[in-house]
Amino acid sequence: MHISSRGGCHGDSFEVRHQPGKGCHFVLIATKGAGVVTSEHDESDRACLYGIDSVKRNADAPRQDTTSTNQAR
Repeated sequence: MHISSRGGCHGDSFEVRHQPGKGCHFVLIATKGAGVVTSEHDESDRACLYGIDSVKRNADAPRQDTTSTNQAR
């Protein structure tokens, strides 16, 4: 199942994939056709679609850099 991206999501579309015994997951497909994000497996299509909606809503959320220049290496 393909779902077109809208809003702040920078990919072209989402693809829902089903795997017997594992449920389903989604893949965000970039405009050039490569999969750029893969979700965890969900037991239901509904949970998978909620995950897609969450990515769409939060794609333009402020980014936070959690790396520190003072970390020991």
